[in-house]
Amino acid sequence: MLQQYLEVGKVTNVHGLMGEVKVQPWADSPDFLCQFKTLYVDDAHWPIQVERARVHKNMVIMKFEGPSDVPSALSLRNAILYIDRADVNLPEGTFFLADIHGLEVRDAATGEVLGKIADVLTLPANNVYVVKGGAREMMVPAVPQFIAETNIAGGFIRVNMMEGL
Repeated sequence: MLQQYLEVGKVTNVHGLMGEVKVQPWADSPDFLCQFKTLYVDDAHWPIQVERARVHKNMVIMKFEGPSDVPSALSLRNAILYIDRADVNLPEGTFFLADIHGLEVRDAATGEVLGKIADVLTLPANNVYVVKGGAREMMVPAVPQFIAETNIAGGFIRVNMMEGL
């Protein structure tokens, strides 16, 4: 089952004197975080309204409704921020990394189950899926040469096995 709330960043500190905070974004681009009017805080997922947001040096500076000074903004320090999946329209063929954790990985040629996705490494060139099956572990680059099919609804990914993989 797909998670309704997805982690998108962490409040790291205050910014200025007017209640703004610095957010470390956990998305492909910091701009992604700037599009939301409502974010959700910590595991309780209590909603907080975003008054404004802007990108600054790979961080996002946000002003939320409520905190208007440094002490009140400090109360949000280290808070994990979430988005509601329903607030996002992903382009066709894209998905959240959280959706592929635990998917079964199959050999595209034989159908053999190779394991499950245990982790996703987000590297500068491309993502790499860490696949664990039994006692073995594989790393599969998330590029079209290796990924034949990603079927979130079906619960699997098919990979093109190459020698040495």
